[in-house]
Amino acid sequence: MKSIFKSAMVASVAVMGLSLAACDSAQENAAEDTGEQNAEMVNEQAEAMEDTGQITDAEADAMTDTAEDQADAMEEQAEAAAEGDAATDAATPPVE
Repeated sequence: MKSIFKSAMVASVAVMGLSLAACDSAQENAAEDTGEQNAEMVNEQAEAMEDTGQITDAEADAMTDTAEDQADAMEEQAEAAAEGDAATDAATPPVE
């Protein structure tokens, strides 16, 4: 019985730790939201251009893929900046 209780406690602590590690900063969330909105707008424009015969399906897909790649890059840059800020904060001694 004790081992089951200990296992449940360890599992709960592990889940809590992982959920905290998965948290994005506000900067990361904003970059991700902006990138996704831009990608969605490009996708809608590409579909409209395809519907009117201005571009092919493959060209529309390429436009959407490029926009999604840019959104991913924006998120990665924000994540790297947030990690850099955290590393800088950890390395900076407190001011007394």
